[in-house]
Amino acid sequence: MKYVVMLGDGMADLPLPQLENKTPLQVAKKPSIDCLARKGTVGMVKTVPDGIAPGSDVANLSVLGYNPKKHYTGRSPLEAVSMGIELEDTDVAVRCNVVTLSDDLPYENKIMVDYSSDEITTEEARTLIEAVQAELGDELVHFFAGISYRHCMIWKNGHVGLHNTPPHDITTKPITDHMPKNEMIAQLMRKSYDILNHHPVNEDRRKRGLNPANSIWLWGEGTKLTIPSYQSLYGLDGSIISAVDLLKGIGISAGLSSIDVEGATGNIHTDFTAKKNAAIRELQSGKDFVYIHVEAPDECGHRYEIENKIKAIELIDEKIVTPLLEELKQFGDFAILVMPDHPTPLALRTHTSDPVPFIVYRSDVEKTSGVNGYDEEQAASTGVYVAEGYTIMEKFLKNTL
Repeated sequence: MKYVVMLGDGMADLPLPQLENKTPLQVAKKPSIDCLARKGTVGMVKTVPDGIAPGSDVANLSVLGYNPKKHYTGRSPLEAVSMGIELEDTDVAVRCNVVTLSDDLPYENKIMVDYSSDEITTEEARTLIEAVQAELGDELVHFFAGISYRHCMIWKNGHVGLHNTPPHDITTKPITDHMPKNEMIAQLMRKSYDILNHHPVNEDRRKRGLNPANSIWLWGEGTKLTIPSYQSLYGLDGSIISAVDLLKGIGISAGLSSIDVEGATGNIHTDFTAKKNAAIRELQSGKDFVYIHVEAPDECGHRYEIENKIKAIELIDEKIVTPLLEELKQFGDFAILVMPDHPTPLALRTHTSDPVPFIVYRSDVEKTSGVNGYDEEQAASTGVYVAEGYTIMEKFLKNTL
């Protein structure tokens, strides 16, 4: 039996007046996913426990079968693992976005214009992070360049419990009430603006009509994560396919192979077909389990791109699920879990902790679910509900749904 998870990050949403009070999942044309819904088990699962912020870190840990209340230590350590950063037990990893703040007003009164600086290229961002490291790095803090706007700061003997605001939660809003309470962290952010605002990379971006990455934003701190491997938990050898460091780090921590896919970007322009091809290659190589993560719906939700969120869902169906179902037949029996990690409602432009819809389909045991397709409303109508999200993986793998 081969096992595949198709994780559409942030696919779930709320009804929108612009879509005649429907959600993107209800509007999107996704015939293959809808077919799986008719022939599988459909329900709702709460991936984010009460009392924990609804991030992709917590939600994907939960989907993968790890109880966040027991294992979660913070977002950035997961990204650090993916970046090959060796953490000491006393190190604190801190997520470092390069963001666009408004040019006017004192720092504390600026507006968060863009949490991703127009999804800055990795090459441009690396130059900026190197400039920040040259000016602000010392024996206590070190900045490491990651992918696009997502980077990492390692803080020797640092502090956790900072509760800094994720920048995507305050897009278009003043940062005044969201400045870090820790003065060292706040000072690093202020100083970074002086370093970056007129950096040649940003002056060039302005000339091209792009948002400058004129400040760092520090958040999502945490300490080293230790979790049991998939081999020890389930006896499976598997791989994770994602464009973002966070998911790669979770996979590596779980003993899964992290597969780099050329053309995978973490946004709507990602190479969906290349991700599908990579999944098939991993299964052909002898892997039992593949976790395909697509970030695009989440990014569109944060950016209030209604049509692109619908398009991202349709491309997941067309470019990944449809050909995947045909090619999985070469392995005999297979099972597939389709779901988001959390909702990213367009109207809110951030994550919520609401339950999300899921499908479990097994080629050897087709069912009649009683629904016509896959969306939030139809999934809720079945009455199937998994209250503890971290149990969904075991239920999927052991066929107990």
